[in-house]
Amino acid sequence: MSLAEPAALPVATSAPPRLHILKRFSVGFKASLPAYLLLLPSIVFLALFTYGAMGRVLIDALYQRATPKAPLRFVGLDNISAVLADPAFTGAVVNNLIYALGTAIPSIALALLFALALARTNAVTSALRAALFLPVLIPMVAASALFLFIFLPNVGLLDYYIGRLLPVVPNWLGDSDIALYAIMVITIWKNAGYYMLFFLAGLQSVPEDVMEAAHLDGAGPFQRLRYIILPELKPTFLFVTVIATLNAVTQVDHVFVMTKGGPSNSTSLVLFYIYEQAVEHYDIGKASAATVLTLAALMGLTALSFRTMANREGGP
Repeated sequence: MSLAEPAALPVATSAPPRLHILKRFSVGFKASLPAYLLLLPSIVFLALFTYGAMGRVLIDALYQRATPKAPLRFVGLDNISAVLADPAFTGAVVNNLIYALGTAIPSIALALLFALALARTNAVTSALRAALFLPVLIPMVAASALFLFIFLPNVGLLDYYIGRLLPVVPNWLGDSDIALYAIMVITIWKNAGYYMLFFLAGLQSVPEDVMEAAHLDGAGPFQRLRYIILPELKPTFLFVTVIATLNAVTQVDHVFVMTKGGPSNSTSLVLFYIYEQAVEHYDIGKASAATVLTLAALMGLTALSFRTMANREGGP
């Protein structure tokens, strides 16, 4: 018996750790099962309509179809080369860059101004906040129809009042030199109130004791804004800039309603170019390639922005 007992010891000591691990996994899984069940609808939705759609676009970008009923033909990266060589795509990219800068900068500036003016909460500022946020709740199609009436030549509200001051009123949506800037107005009008909410939240992180100490030391409003408020709002600025950039690429409803990309493709944005290739020309491969390029650029910009934010927060 004494010789058999040492031989049985390794079996007795090696089995319990495995059983212990399995028991812990089983207990943890049972405890997390309700959470997984609650997340299941969202996971299925993301898998089908987000990641599944992205995978389909990546596959379609590698194939070409001569006609809607013709079989698919593998072309590799030819679709991407065709998109990059297309002057219409280049023009849409340039328009989108101008549109992004022309909408993001004024929207963010107005949002910061509104947030600073309405930082203190009372009945008046609450009503003004609600009024400034109201355009966000209006669908883009409805807002575009409203501004289409405002921009109508000769009979629109804008021409009615400007016509009293100027002998010749420009055709806001019919002139290729100003049409893109005209549709920027609706984006600024809609987004400024939305970005204001982020700056209002960011202002809550500004230390009150630091502001009071600066005021007692004789710092004026502009000095407090430059040296205290704006540095504290750097993460908010970076986050809002990313959101504004994404909106500049994804908001295209007003182009459909107001200009259809014209005149002379002066208001054609990247998403509208993708729509034209997919729906009007039925060139799914080219539309998918343009989508892949756009997504890659947006993901790279977003990753760079958040990396910069992390470095600033973790740096000295």
